[in-house]
Formats: sequence, structure tokens, C-alpha cells
Amino acid sequence: MKKITIATRGSKLALWQAEYVARRIAARHPGLRVETLQIKTRGDKILDAPLAKVGGKGLFVKEIEEALLDGRADIAVHSMKDVPVELPAGLEIGVIPEREACTDSLLSVRHQGLDELPRGAVVGTSSLRRQAQLKALRPDLVIESLRGNLDTRLQKLLDGRFTAIVVATAGLARLGLSAPKSEVLGPPEFLPAAAQGALGIEFKTERDEVRRIVEFMDHGPTKTRVLAERGFLTGLDGGCQVPIAAWSELEAGEVRLTGFVADESGTRSVRLAHRGPADKAFHVGLELARRVLEAGAGDILSEVYGRGD
Repeated sequence: MKKITIATRGSKLALWQAEYVARRIAARHPGLRVETLQIKTRGDKILDAPLAKVGGKGLFVKEIEEALLDGRADIAVHSMKDVPVELPAGLEIGVIPEREACTDSLLSVRHQGLDELPRGAVVGTSSLRRQAQLKALRPDLVIESLRGNLDTRLQKLLDGRFTAIVVATAGLARLGLSAPKSEVLGPPEFLPAAAQGALGIEFKTERDEVRRIVEFMDHGPTKTRVLAERGFLTGLDGGCQVPIAAWSELEAGEVRLTGFVADESGTRSVRLAHRGPADKAFHVGLELARRVLEAGAGDILSEVYGRGD
């Protein structure tokens, strides 16, 4: 191959992620030309409704995967938390680079953290997972939908439309963005989305030459953790737009996974942990999902999915 084309969304964060991968490929394979192909997805086009109400899985990847299948692109770079657990036939997430921070961050102009927000403060987020955990910790907060690219969301905070907003820490780090006041919201109190902070490189399974070009970026510990968390998501038949959280740790050849399911108000939730061999990470996730469903998460999710229709 003389050229490799990377399919990506056109947001600043997506472009940063694609260019990060492009730089690494170019450094590893100096004679290879690397280009990007920007694609607008359905999730990018629908900005006037909360993600949970738009419905469907793959809001941010379907059109990109079509470019892989029809040959316009050789690889795609995704935020793994946006990728459905079921991929189109013939495609795979073959490489997962080392993970950035999996936490969320609360940003504000005047208030240092969640505990300092005044009663009734307006907090912006598009995530039901964040909403449920915020309401569980601070039932008095008013949660409002916040859509748009990361820099757009931050500008809305700076313009005074929200007392605070909650976004992924990884995106802030990648784009070098910040607010006057901030607090990291992370495990064990505040759990991330499955695979949050991790990138995935997708390509056609049959493209062995492409695989050889990008496989140097694969990070084993990150892949194990992502497999466990996506196994949990698979067992719940969930996506990134429902109030499901998953967080894994590796220790002594085992993966320890914590899973969380809640209703939108944060008043009903199930949280359990399970551990197992690291080389069976996906099955550890599936088993935890089974236990969580048995503990009452099935009823909660049925209600959430019903309201999203």
C-alpha cells in the first residue's frame, strides 16, 4: 500500500483522534501517505433532540462504516463508547490503542465541584448515565440537555447558560480545553460509560495488509478492559445513550468489573461487581450483566427503553 485513508467524523475531537492515529502511522511507516476522509453521521446531523430520544445504536458510526465497506476508506477511528457491540459483517475493531482517562469532569465558571453547586443549579449533559448519577448524588439539581461538539458545549457554559456541565475528561485533555473551575468525577463514586476514553480502529477483517500497518498501536491491557466493559453492555443489550456504566481494573491476571444501571432520576439503581480471568474478559462482562439483570436492572431498562421510543 502507498496510501491509507482514515474515515472520521468532522468534529474537532474526532479530527484530533484521527490525526493522532495518522501521526503514529506516518512515524511507523515513513513511506506511507496518510489521508483523512470526513463523514457526517446521523448523530452529527440531529442536534435539536437529546441523544436518548433520537434512538438507535450506531448514531455516530453507521455512515463511517459504510465508507469502509464500499472502499472509500481503509480504517476508521472511533471513540469506543460510541461503537455498538454488534458490528456489520466483515468489519472488526482490530486495534485499541492505550486508553486516555475514563473519567468525567464537572466544569463551572464559579463553583469548584459538585458539592459546591447551589441548590437548583442547572447542569448540562446529553448523557442519561451522567444524569442518573448526578441526580442520585444531588437530587436538587436541574439537569438540561446539552448537545454539540465539545468546544460548543464549553462555550455555552462560559456564556452563562448553565451553572455547570459534565463532559468526558479525555476529550478535554485531547483538545487542551478547560474551564475556570473543574472537578474530576470518577470511580468508584461516579462510573464512566463502557469503554470511555478508549479509541478503536476499525477495518475490514479481510484486509490483512491494513491490519499489519496498524497493529503496532494495539494495547493489551486497554483491550482487555474494553472487552470486559463491552461484554457487560452486550449482556444488557445496551448502547451509549442509556443509563448504564461500567468500570474495570486489572490486577494479578484478573479483571475486576463494576457495573451500574439506573433509571433517569437516579432513584432506582443496581450496582454489582464481578471478577474473573483477564483472558475471559468479555465473558466476565456477560456474567456481570446476567447478575445485574437478575437483581432488578431488567425492569429499570425496560422502562428506560420504553420512554425512548
